[in-house]
Amino acid sequence: MNKYHNILDKIITHGNIQCNKKGNIKYLLNEQLILTPADLLDIFEGHNIARKKLRNELTLFMQGEKNVEKYRNVGINWWDYCGQVLINSYPTYFEKLPSLITKINKEKRCSKNYVLFLGSTGLESNQAPCLSLIQFQIDEGKLVISAYQRSSDANLGLPSDIYHLYLISRFIDLPLKSITLNLGNVHIYENNLESSCDLIKGGKDVLFKLNV
Repeated sequence: MNKYHNILDKIITHGNIQCNKKGNIKYLLNEQLILTPADLLDIFEGHNIARKKLRNELTLFMQGEKNVEKYRNVGINWWDYCGQVLINSYPTYFEKLPSLITKINKEKRCSKNYVLFLGSTGLESNQAPCLSLIQFQIDEGKLVISAYQRSSDANLGLPSDIYHLYLISRFIDLPLKSITLNLGNVHIYENNLESSCDLIKGGKDVLFKLNV
């Protein structure tokens, strides 16, 4: 199993049960996922990821686009439940990313930690980011990305966030050493447990339900 499948298996085998209004979950607290370029290749080759949609989504995020209709126009419909506008969500923070990337590429300072914070602005929120922080460091001429996620849907959100972080790494003019995700709460919804087991066993075209 690749490292992504390993964490799915760990949640299924050792996870605790929690009830909430979105549906019951199996969860683990404070897990860490360290991915080298080889690990990323294993995951992307063995897991069906909507690469084109996620590239388009990241582009719109970095443009600060909050209109849900613009996402729908490029085939992304998983934000429809938020209404017409994404309030205090990913675009609010990711629109700061292009200037940060420019700064990293210009300076490339090994002694500096470059950080993108994704947190509360005090505004009404219809979908607060699950990804809370992305940190960029340079170690022996290579890029090290660390991210903190307060909450991670292991079936739908986690693979998407891994792919987004990989795409972000490609904007930086340094070879990638690793991406580390620190997962405050990583979980599988009860209605996706059977599909998760199928995926681990090598099932193809496995579908997961969005719980909102």
